[in-house]
Amino acid sequence: MAARRALHFVFKVGNRFQTARFYRDVLGMKVQAGADRGWRARLGRTPEPALAEGGEKWVLRHEEFEEGCKAACNGPYDGKWSKTMVGFGPEDDHFVAELTYNYGIGDYKLGNDFMGITLASSQAVSNARKLEWPLTEVAEGVFETEAPGGYKFYLQNRSLPQSDPVLKVTLAVSDLQKSLNYWCNLLGMKIYEKDEEKQRALLGYADNQCKLELQGVKGAVDHAAAFGRIAFSCPQKELPDLEDLMKRENQKILTPLVSLDTPGKATVQVVILADPDGHEICFVGDEAFRELSKMDPEGSKLLDDTIFPGSSLMPISNELAPSSPRSAAILTSVTVDKCISREPLHLGNLPRIKLSVSITYLTSNPFFFQ
Repeated sequence: MAARRALHFVFKVGNRFQTARFYRDVLGMKVQAGADRGWRARLGRTPEPALAEGGEKWVLRHEEFEEGCKAACNGPYDGKWSKTMVGFGPEDDHFVAELTYNYGIGDYKLGNDFMGITLASSQAVSNARKLEWPLTEVAEGVFETEAPGGYKFYLQNRSLPQSDPVLKVTLAVSDLQKSLNYWCNLLGMKIYEKDEEKQRALLGYADNQCKLELQGVKGAVDHAAAFGRIAFSCPQKELPDLEDLMKRENQKILTPLVSLDTPGKATVQVVILADPDGHEICFVGDEAFRELSKMDPEGSKLLDDTIFPGSSLMPISNELAPSSPRSAAILTSVTVDKCISREPLHLGNLPRIKLSVSITYLTSNPFFFQ
C-alpha cells in the first residue's frame, strides 16, 4: 500500500531543554538554513561548525495545548501539554519524532516495549564523541546511545543516505507470527526481512520509507508509563473502512474516528488502534495531515519562548534542579544573558557559558560545567 506513509514516533519527554540538546546537537537534526535564533544564541554561544552547516531551524513545528488531546496523543493526561516535531527534513518525506511534554511531569517509567530507533549518520557518532555523550559499540560500526528519558537510539557509523537517515523503529512483540498477521494481513504492510531463529521481522509500506522492526521477546510486553505511539497516514477516505475492518476482526480500537483541531492549523481525522501487544498505532488522513505538518519557520522560536521566560535573574524552582548524577548541587539562581530555562538542567551537559550562580552543595562530588 504505497499510499500509506510512516510518519513519526511519539515520545513522552520530561525535559525539553536536555531533549533539544540530544536531537539537535548529538543526532544533528537540522532542516533549513537560516538565522540562529535558538537557545545557542540566547546563551551567547556560536554554533559549532559541524552543526551550523544546515542552520538552526531543527524544529519542524511546535504547538501548545491547554488541555489533553481527545485521542490521548499526550498520554492519559488532561492538563496543559506541548507537541514538538523534530527531524532531518520535512514531514512529507522524512520519518520524524513527536516530542510530547506534559507540564509538571518530569519523568516516565520505561517498559520493554520500545527497543530503539536506528539511523545512519557518521556525523551523529562524531557529535556524540565530541560532546562526550555516552556511546557503546554493540556491533561493528553500530553504536547504542540514549536520549534523555532512556529511549535507545542505534547510530550506524556511515554517511547520511540521500533519503531519510531514519531507517527503522524496533518494537517488542510477544508472539511474532500473531503480530505479523496483524501488521501484514490487516494493516497491509510488506515483509522485507524475516528471521525465525532470531524472532525478528522487518516491515514497511514502501522501499524508501522508515521500516518497522518487530522483535520477539520472552514474556509479556510492558508499556509502563513511557509508552509511545507510531503514526502512519492513509487517504482520508480509507479511515472509516479501516475502523470497520478492525471491528469485524475484533481488534482493539483505542479511539474511534475523531477530528482533532490544532489552533490556526488544519483539522485532521484519526483512528487510534492497538496491536496484539498493545502498541498504539495512529492512522491519520493524509490530505489534511500534509497541511498540518507543513514546516513552521517560527517553530524553533516558539519552543524557545516556552522554555526561556526572559527573566534576567530569578529563583529556580524544583523543576530546575539538576537531575544528572554528575551534578552535585542545586542552583538557586542563574543569570544567562537575561534568560533562563524553566526546565531541569543537566549541568554536566551544559554548553560552555558564563553563569552567575548561587549553589547549595548536597554532596562532596565535584561540581563543574562541561
